[in-house]
Amino acid sequence: MSDLTDKQNETAVAKPAPRWIWLGLALAVAVVAWGIYYFTYYRKPVSTLDGFAKCVSKAGAKMYGAWWCPHCADQKEMFGYAFQYVNYVECSPTGQRTETDVCKQAGIKNFPTWQFADGSRTEGAVHLQALGEKTGCRLP
Repeated sequence: MSDLTDKQNETAVAKPAPRWIWLGLALAVAVVAWGIYYFTYYRKPVSTLDGFAKCVSKAGAKMYGAWWCPHCADQKEMFGYAFQYVNYVECSPTGQRTETDVCKQAGIKNFPTWQFADGSRTEGAVHLQALGEKTGCRLP
């Protein structure tokens, strides 16, 4: 009976996993790592307002604002990710509450100020519908 028990103990020893299992596991880890990288750092968010923001800029509209201005932040929030396409002029150096020479020369007194191609201006946050009417751009 001792021989039978020795043979059972020998077969109970675990065999190492085949190489293809390790390769598959390594591939799975690489794919997950790539996915995390792609969705976290690489993928650019897309907004339904991208075309509208590009049209507003192409129509000659320009927004003057300041980093510390809450109404400017509201205006930027209306556009969301699409704000990157708006023709924007920062009138206050980061960390300061002074006005840049560009904005002084443009006669900007309040933030935000929208200047349009026809030379007219609107002060304060402007609803997107009103921007569309002024520039001829359609909201999606």
